[in-house]
Amino acid sequence: MINRILDNLKAISTHQGFRRYFTNTSWLFAEKVLRMVVGLFVGVWVARYLGPEQFGLLSYAQSFVALFTAFATLGLDGIVVRELVKDESRREELLGTAFWLKVIGSVAVLLILAVAVNFTSNDKYTNMLVFIIASATIFQSFNVIDMYFQAKVLGKYIAFANSLALFLGSSVKVALILNHAPLEAFALAVVFDGFILAIGYVYFYGLSLRAKRSNLHSDIQNAKFSIIPLKFKRQTAVSLLKDSWPLILSGIVIMIYMRIDQVMIKEMLGAEAVGQYAAAVRISEAVFFLFPVMINSMAPAFYNSLKIDNKTISEKRIKIFYSTIFYLCLIWSIFIFIISDKLILLLYGHKFSESISIFKVHVFSNILAFIGGVTNLWYLANGYSNLTFYRTLQGAILNIILNCILINKLGTIGAAIATVLSYFHVAVITMFLSKKTRKNGNLFILSLIYPFKVITFKES
Repeated sequence: MINRILDNLKAISTHQGFRRYFTNTSWLFAEKVLRMVVGLFVGVWVARYLGPEQFGLLSYAQSFVALFTAFATLGLDGIVVRELVKDESRREELLGTAFWLKVIGSVAVLLILAVAVNFTSNDKYTNMLVFIIASATIFQSFNVIDMYFQAKVLGKYIAFANSLALFLGSSVKVALILNHAPLEAFALAVVFDGFILAIGYVYFYGLSLRAKRSNLHSDIQNAKFSIIPLKFKRQTAVSLLKDSWPLILSGIVIMIYMRIDQVMIKEMLGAEAVGQYAAAVRISEAVFFLFPVMINSMAPAFYNSLKIDNKTISEKRIKIFYSTIFYLCLIWSIFIFIISDKLILLLYGHKFSESISIFKVHVFSNILAFIGGVTNLWYLANGYSNLTFYRTLQGAILNIILNCILINKLGTIGAAIATVLSYFHVAVITMFLSKKTRKNGNLFILSLIYPFKVITFKES
């Protein structure tokens, strides 16, 4: 039996399709690890240099802009990738049309922000930071090239472009710190990041096309530069937007769900409070960076479990997924909670000591976020993607209500509690609000009640 398993593994590892996708995933994974390490180091250094108040203003400006970025991305990414996979002959038409739609969307973001800032308590300096950072959305139009690379399973070019932007962007931020630059320079650094990433995408796009023509995918040194095609087709634009409008709404809801807390803290408590909160959240999310990768890698096996005819085996495997994610997250959260005081002080220093209590609460929201990630797989596999939007909408509304109540009473810790409670509603409570998803909720509960029985399950 062991020999048979080894033979199967050998056959899989030598399969051309497997090796292609494995290599693609490896490039993307390596880039994410590099981004986490370098981004965390430089991000912490920037926070220490700016201090809570200025770091809070920068974080607020980024969060405020993020609320409207769905109008710039237009939910086109997955749709364009899908169409490119279907018919590569439409490459120039699809990429050119998506590019100009994103440019129009970026201009729309600036116009919307010009109106939105009038409903805030921002001074002119804060609004200047907002518009500087918002101008970076123009360069997101070049992310259409990322869609092409995704469709063609060319993850190495995505990794190259992002690594180039990460290296140059981080170098600029370090130089700004060493030269005692003002806050607005760091806002301009956000724009520079977007510009360099756009240049990187265009450059590697040209290289990939040249390598494709000469069948030299593995050797791109002699490839020629080629600019992205800028063809726009109205009929294609209408077709893309018909498919993407639900994703635009979903993107708006998700951004409100994820970023509204920092905007509300600024309005209710001030910039310094945002700095303390943002510092805690960034570390809370960073220390769990491996779990999204784990969930994505488990997705195919999760989908296959739902295809098993034997209902008992299928349900037990689903419970294994839930149990594994929940208890690994729980154990890791408890460990991070225990060392949280030393971790925050080591990274940020005593100026950010208020972040410790925020961090201790917020760190447990990650458990619920990743349970929600596994639940999303179940929703998508069963054709309930529309319910995913409604559960996120509920979470966003609940988060706003809880923030209004808890920030007034408890300050920034109240915002962290609001995050945990809204995540709990989305990840757990919503499973029991519909007859269609109640079965999934029961499987989740059972996976927690009988963890050892589930984990040690053996198929008969």
